[in-house]
Amino acid sequence: MARPQPNECAPYYQKYIALAQGNSISEIVNNHAFDLQEFYNSLPDDKADFAYAENKWTIKQVLQHLTDAERVFAYRALRISRNDETPLASFEENDYVKNGFAETRALSSLKQEFNAVRAATDIFLLALNDEQTKRMGTASNNPVSVNALAFIIYGHLLHHKNILKERYGI
Repeated sequence: MARPQPNECAPYYQKYIALAQGNSISEIVNNHAFDLQEFYNSLPDDKADFAYAENKWTIKQVLQHLTDAERVFAYRALRISRNDETPLASFEENDYVKNGFAETRALSSLKQEFNAVRAATDIFLLALNDEQTKRMGTASNNPVSVNALAFIIYGHLLHHKNILKERYGI
């Protein structure tokens, strides 16, 4: 399966897809999975509660957001890959962060959860066949393919990695 085409998702997600390097799901997993795991597992405990500005997320909240968003994107991919045509709702990321209570958790616990979700997502994505990856569904009132969702998952992780490096000094 090739890289997603523009009609396979809402325009908003193109910025994430552009960050994922590879021409197939297996290539983006091979190109990014290890480095992303290494990066997020190296987040320092002494900066866990650091936010680069007022009203910005802490590093713990960013990691919780990544885990939550990946679950949502992978759930969408699961439903669509199984030919479920039910339109899928959007989610409000700030409400998820507010109600995730990352501030009450140890960074090590958030990393453990993140790693478990990442592993499960990659096993799922790599098991998809071409027919499943081509399937289109509706999420947040926009068409989306399973293939695009895989690239969005990785692009979203890379997007936040860049933010953590540029704005948080990680």
